[in-house]
Formats: sequence, C-alpha cells, structure tokens
Amino acid sequence: MSDEPKKFSRAVENLIAGFRVLPEDSGRSQRRTPTDLTALVDELLIKYRISHDSLEHSIREKWVELVGVANASYSHPVIVEKGLLVVLVSHAVVRNELFLHRQSILEKLRKVPGCTAIKGLALRTG
Repeated sequence: MSDEPKKFSRAVENLIAGFRVLPEDSGRSQRRTPTDLTALVDELLIKYRISHDSLEHSIREKWVELVGVANASYSHPVIVEKGLLVVLVSHAVVRNELFLHRQSILEKLRKVPGCTAIKGLALRTG
C-alpha cells in the first residue's frame, strides 16, 4: 500500500469539515503538490547569503580600520549595489566627515579582498 493520503473531492472535504466544525473550502484555492523543503531552504540560503561570507560582511569586519573608531560607532555599511557601498550614518557630523574623507576611505576599501570594483560611497541618513 502507498503512504500517500487519499485525496477526496472538494465536496467531500467540505462535508467532513462541516462534521468537524471547521471552515469550508471556498473553492477558489488550488491544490498543489507540496514542494521539497530542502530545496526551498537551499534556495533561500543562497538568495539571502546566509552562512556564506559576503562582501558586505568582510567590509563590516574592517570598518573600524577604514573609517576610525569614532566614525565607525555612528555609521554602518549596509550593501554594495551598482559599484557603490551604501553606508547608513546616524549623525550629521559623521556623515560630513565621511563625505570629506571618501577618497581615502575608498583607497583603503579597495585593499580589502573582493572590493576592487567599488567606485564610491553612498551615504544615507539612518
């Protein structure tokens, strides 16, 4: 015998739901075969770069060396997109300081492995 549960028609399932005082199926939903959970989890791990070292992670590790202790406590590198490193800055003075020293920060940043393609900094208030 197979281990698959028997599939009833929608009318029979609604009749059973009525006996068990459960909500009935409206008929608008479609029955699909379940997807393999391991494939789904693997896809999400790759998509969101979970458990993989990313470029942003290596930048965050070196951020104090790149901008200094005082500036690093008020700023946070978020993501690299289209050749720009997006940095959230929580203080206006630190944002101005990073803007003035962006060329020297970029020179130091390009020495970090994998960061040679970064062309600039995008400083965002946050």
